[in-house]
Amino acid sequence: MKSALLLIDIQNDYFPGGKMELVRAEQAGHQAKGLLDAARKKGIPVIHVQHLSTRPDAPFFIPDTPGVMIHDLVKPMPGEVVVQKNFPNSFRATNLQDVLTRAGIDHLFIGGMMTHMCVDATVRAAADLGYQCTLASDACATRDLVWEGRTIVADHVHGSFLAALSGLYAQVLPASVVTRQISE
Repeated sequence: MKSALLLIDIQNDYFPGGKMELVRAEQAGHQAKGLLDAARKKGIPVIHVQHLSTRPDAPFFIPDTPGVMIHDLVKPMPGEVVVQKNFPNSFRATNLQDVLTRAGIDHLFIGGMMTHMCVDATVRAAADLGYQCTLASDACATRDLVWEGRTIVADHVHGSFLAALSGLYAQVLPASVVTRQISE
């Protein structure tokens, strides 16, 4: 199998001081940096996904603002692919599948933000397209959600989405284990 590292939406607006701060974004960012360092060392292709909002009333990821930039922890290096998207699914209306096909990739190591939205949509789409996915559980972050007047805390949101992805859609493992797999 030929692998690539896919880092989804690890952007400034999700970090402290950003317009949509996530719970434990810094910790997830550091775990994603570990994945990135291992992939670079091993020579595994790295693909960064950057969300750009196109809605006129968008509260975050507004083009040409500091918040839309990929966070310095995982800043792309020259030669690394950056796929820009406008929808949660990183494959929708992007060239991601073409990039993967041209490189002969059939396995994705994945980390990113938000677990319940763009990570979930992308992992499901990748699996449906035939890619084998390994998701680093602690290299992802999310936020509290409100539904029917109840607050569902980020830990429960995160755990529920990872549990739903685990098995059929992805192998879900701690970043330390995924980093070792990348390094092998």
